[in-house]
Amino acid sequence: MLTASIAQLSEALRSRRLSCVELARALLDRIETLGASLNAFVTVDRAGALKQAEAADARHAAGNAGALTGIPIAHKDVLMTAGLRTTCGSRMLENFVAPYSAFVVEKLAQAGMVLVGKTNMDEFAMGSSSENSYFGPVRNPWNTALVPGGSSGGSAAAVAARLIPAATGTDTGGSIRQPAALSGVCGLKPTYGVCSRYGLIAFASSLDTPGVFAQTAEDCALLLTAMAGHDARDSTSLDRPAEDYARDLARPLTGLRIGLPKEYFGEGTEPGILRAIEQALIELTKLGATTIDVSLPNVKLSVPVYYVIAPAEASSNLSRFDGVRYGHRAKQYADLLDMYKKTRAEGFGAEVKRRILVGTYVLSHGYYDAYYLKAQQVRRLIAEDFQRVYESCDVIIGPTSPTTAFPIGDKTDDPVKMYLNDIFTIAGNLTGAPGISIPCGFDEKGLPVGMLIQGNHFREARILGVAHQYQRVTDWHRRVPVTFD
Repeated sequence: MLTASIAQLSEALRSRRLSCVELARALLDRIETLGASLNAFVTVDRAGALKQAEAADARHAAGNAGALTGIPIAHKDVLMTAGLRTTCGSRMLENFVAPYSAFVVEKLAQAGMVLVGKTNMDEFAMGSSSENSYFGPVRNPWNTALVPGGSSGGSAAAVAARLIPAATGTDTGGSIRQPAALSGVCGLKPTYGVCSRYGLIAFASSLDTPGVFAQTAEDCALLLTAMAGHDARDSTSLDRPAEDYARDLARPLTGLRIGLPKEYFGEGTEPGILRAIEQALIELTKLGATTIDVSLPNVKLSVPVYYVIAPAEASSNLSRFDGVRYGHRAKQYADLLDMYKKTRAEGFGAEVKRRILVGTYVLSHGYYDAYYLKAQQVRRLIAEDFQRVYESCDVIIGPTSPTTAFPIGDKTDDPVKMYLNDIFTIAGNLTGAPGISIPCGFDEKGLPVGMLIQGNHFREARILGVAHQYQRVTDWHRRVPVTFD
């Protein structure tokens, strides 16, 4: 049962073939035995998890358990969890204990999920490889010499290695979908505003989106149904009726129109990835879907637009980490200004400093109109391209990442090369639309390939249904790295 999906575990718990405490203890033992090789966790809360599992067993015994009651979960360490460390993978918050929980953490706890621990990540969610953590790099369970993707690499690696059946992540430019692809799991980014950002330590406020990792699209649907909802504490939270995101799982694909942007299938994408996507499209057409060639002419500008807007917002958001109120403070300093300088110099890593400097520059007098304002205008053009394409198709499909997992240290000296790993995912954050990456094969090196299924705003149920129908006739999502099988 340790490699079972959420749906399978839920049935086992409901039928009492397995207790919540037994499941939690088995996974905690698995994390203790196998987790160190991946460095996927920053914090493991064994005592707290077992206590929650006991409460979940009581709910099952009383007959008021839901589909997620007793299912273990881990949270990305950028989401506040009351009473536990929330570090953001940074020295700045190395010993910070959260005084309250994020909205999505609260919602999943109310659903009865058992919090096992917090997962490692790129510092303040800035990165595409999970190498930028103060606690060391996360390793890919398919090959521990490789990165798992980022910034939510700890969550992706933990689910891929079956250390945990589900984990949360956050997606600012692809930080759920890209590591899902590189690690061979499902990663869902919902529409911006569907899940509250309250308690998510901000990187880029107009882009940050909480989401989930799991083994199957069905599992992602169950998780999103539990964690979505309006929250008055977040001004960007959308006040919409509750949805059952699993409602389209059984919907046939007959008549589905799949848009294939020519910009997603050009030079720069590894041949093994393109072959896997082509085979996946053949399976989808067998299920009744049709493909349509489309174009997103401005999507090529997504990366430069993102790396103006995101650092600008990060520069503002991270100004609060100054050593005065919480977090790291330099031990020796001459005056207040010196304390600010030394605290931030010591507390932030190289990538965070780089983005703060870029963001401060583009927001400065004389450059705001030339860079930040212009980037926002191009952002609108990118969104208009997608709206035009959705007039002729229901979903857009392509690769999640132009490469499969790469060696640790391979791109750390070339930031632009690293940034291009998010070339297919960034547009989803700039437009705020949902997307899911699902496993669709392996390349010639035996590394997992991810397929990105995107939909228009609030079409989560539709893209989850497409993913589920594909997973009914394939087994890529069931593959487990041999060391963790």
